[in-house]
Amino acid sequence: MAHRKPTLPTKICAACGRPFAWRRKWARDWESVRYCSDRCRQARGRLPAVPAKS
Repeated sequence: MAHRKPTLPTKICAACGRPFAWRRKWARDWESVRYCSDRCRQARGRLPAVPAKS
């Protein structure tokens, strides 16, 4: 059964500037999560932060 998750909290990635949603694996440390993926985390200073389009 597919279902939607409209009430999950979101953040903006510090590396790429795109919004990303809460994941269960981040439940314990959601406050410290800054990057949407391992790729963004590894490329911290190399990617320009581009604002997300609305």
